[in-house]
This record gives sequence, C-alpha cells and structure tokens, in this order.
Amino acid sequence: MPIRNTMSVLSKNLKVALLQFHAGADKKANLQKVKEFASKAITQHPSLDLLVLPECFNSPYSVEEFKNYCEPIPGGETTEFLSNLAKEHKVSIVGGSFPELGSDNKIYNTSLTFDKTGKIIAKHRKVHLFDIDIPGKMTFKESISLAPGDKATVFQLEDFCKVGLGICYDIRFPELAMVAARQGAGIMFYPGAFNTVTGPKFWTKFAVARAIDNQVYVVMCSPARNVAGGGYQAYGHSMVVDPNGDVLVEAGHDEDIVYCELKPDVITEARKNIPISTQRRFDVYHDVASDAVAKDI
Repeated sequence: MPIRNTMSVLSKNLKVALLQFHAGADKKANLQKVKEFASKAITQHPSLDLLVLPECFNSPYSVEEFKNYCEPIPGGETTEFLSNLAKEHKVSIVGGSFPELGSDNKIYNTSLTFDKTGKIIAKHRKVHLFDIDIPGKMTFKESISLAPGDKATVFQLEDFCKVGLGICYDIRFPELAMVAARQGAGIMFYPGAFNTVTGPKFWTKFAVARAIDNQVYVVMCSPARNVAGGGYQAYGHSMVVDPNGDVLVEAGHDEDIVYCELKPDVITEARKNIPISTQRRFDVYHDVASDAVAKDI
C-alpha cells in the first residue's frame, strides 16, 4: 500500500543562511559570535527567512566539557538568547545544538527551532550518539556524558512547510528522514560537526543519499575548523542539497556564511518525474513511519 501523494509540500521559496563559525571555551563570546554572524547575514540579505546554526555552537565539542556548558530548557541562557535573536531580526532560527540539562539530570545534545516571534516550535534531542573507534585515527564516545533522545522530530516551519530535524550522527541512520518525508516534510535539517576523518568520506554522501531517498532538501550546518586552536577539528563544508541530490551551495572549512533559496517547484518536479512516494510497497516491507514516536516540545 503506497503512502499518500505529498508532491507539493513547500508553499513558497524559503531563503536560508547557514552560519559556519568556530566555538571556543568562552560561552558568552560564542553567543556574541552568533549575534555578529546573524547581523551580518541579515544585513547582506534582508529578506532572509531562516538562520541555521552549527552543532554545539555555544561550547567546545568535547565529551568532557558538555557538563560545564549544559543548561535547562526553557529558562537557560542560550535558549533566551536565541529567542531574543529571532524576535530582534524577525527571522526563524534552527538553533544548531547545545548541551541541555534535562529535568532528569541527564545531559542531552539538543536543537531548538524558533519562529519569528521567538517562540520555540521544535525541540530535538540527538537520537543516535556518536560512539566510534577507528584504530589509529580517532576514538570518540558521546555516551560517556550524553543521554540519547527518544523521538523523531517533525514540525511545521511557519507557513512554509513541514520539516524534519536531526543532529549530526542522526544523518547516518535513514529512518528519521524517512519518517519526516512520509509525514509530509519537504526539508531535513542536520546541524552537524563531522570531523576531518569521517567528514571527507561521508559528509556529502549522506546529505545526497538522504535527499535522493526522500526527495527532500537537506540542509547541513557545521562549525568551522580551528586548526590553530587545537581540540576537536570540525570538517566544515556546510551545504544545501536539493531533492535530486545536487549540491547547491557549499562552504569551505573556514568561518563563512552561505546562502540558498529553497524552491517548491524543485520538490514538485522531482516527485512528479520519479514518483517514489506513491510506489513504495508496504505490503512487502514495513513502513517505518507508521509507528514512529512523534516529537514532543
């Protein structure tokens, strides 16, 4: 049994800016950098609809440090900062991610999305924790200090369309994007901080794969690399991939802002030309979206 036809999901063009910058040890300095990058983006493109921030934008990406930067949601400094920034510029914000101190006293890697009035419209806790061991190259285990989220996140982005939200390693697992697309999403957002080992191998491949699999735009926003400062080295290369798997814009590894306009007709044409949304055979295989756990702000 095929799913419903979701050919037209984006109501109008969506103008986005991806803010790629490096976060250091000073939280206030990191938030000030967000403010400066946001102001620069809005000045250069006053008609922007959406700002996208990187993973772990208010702290170093370090399992030893997350406990020192975690905050409650709502009420924490970073949440209030992003809410005020959205209100000030009258722009929606996909707020990358930052360490959240949950009511259960566990720490989560959490992304908040705000509408133009500063209201939180989505909250996603990173579902898949980055625990890897590549002999001779790198070992990293987020589970040392972080707890995993337990919900897929699909929500309405203002009057544009439904969107899905994941964080970094979430992109390696196709199910979250499948759930979002089958619930009517036209865009997947992934704030992420791939490193210089996994980034060159997989960053673009995963973005293209999720875009083609689900005929959605995929938006990936990374921190910039900071070779001189040492510590975790992010891959960079923030990018937007269209539903045909074409990379529309891509940053390098330095601090940068990249802009892109997401257009409804690209989704419509991709889904009309190759109508996979109506051709799936759920009589043969299971629909992962049918029993997915919905988001809970």
